[in-house]
Order: sequence, then C-alpha cells, then structure tokens
Amino acid sequence: MNKKERLVAAIENGTVIDHIPSDKTFQVVNLLGLANLSSPVTVGYNYPSTKVGKKGIIKISDRYFTDDELSRLSVLAPNVVLNIIRGYEVVEKKTVVTPDELHGIVKCNNPVCVTNNEPMSTFFTVVDKTRGVLRCHYCDKEQDMDKVEIIL
Repeated sequence: MNKKERLVAAIENGTVIDHIPSDKTFQVVNLLGLANLSSPVTVGYNYPSTKVGKKGIIKISDRYFTDDELSRLSVLAPNVVLNIIRGYEVVEKKTVVTPDELHGIVKCNNPVCVTNNEPMSTFFTVVDKTRGVLRCHYCDKEQDMDKVEIIL
C-alpha cells in the first residue's frame, strides 16, 4: 500500500500500534491510558487484515512506550506490531511478545492466593506462549492469558 492510500493520516513522530485484534482495540486504549494524553491519538478498528481477520490500529503522536507498558500490552494483545515513527518514516518495527515472566501485571484468579490477601506484587511464569498459559509463582495455579484481569 503506498502512502497516498493510507486509511489513517500519517504522524510525524510517535508510535503506531498495528494488527490489534479488533475486539481488543479500545481495551488497548484504556490499558495504555491514551484517552488522557494531550497529543493527537487516532483510533481505527474493523479494518480488514490477512493476519487477524479484522484489526485495529492506533496512532499516537509524540509518544513512545516503556518495557513495562509493552509487557502489559503483550498480555492483552500479544503479537501486535509497533512501528516507531520519526520524521514520518518507520525507523523501527517490532512485534510485541509476551516476556517469560510477568511481575505485577496480572491478578491471580485464585481467591486464596497470598497475592490476593497480602499487599504484595504478583509474579507469573509464562508456561506456554502459544496457548497463552500463565502459572502463579506463589500458588502454582495456571490460568489462560485471555481470561486474566490486568492490574492497572
């Protein structure tokens, strides 16, 4: 697709999050706190995609993301593509992958887990990235990544 055919206006500097599963687009907006930014944010969804069926795309001017934010994003929408833009050009393209460990990002769904009863950070090991399975370090309960509650 050439630059004249873009469905969403180009940005000079910032980040484009692409290939978001359409149904997760607004969850990504909330997770990253994009509604609170003063710089322009463009959100598009239900665009056709050969990769995910229907996709969302978010363009954020003058904003780049930390590793912690990307780890949170990887739980909600693994395998999204981040395009880093400088001077209207893509200077870096990376696929967001779930790290091997998640610290303080998701809540354990075991009500008797110590992390739900004491003021402490959660710690999960990703045991299967393909199926999205996490294991709590404290109670050993496994849970599916698409059913977890993300700690904001």
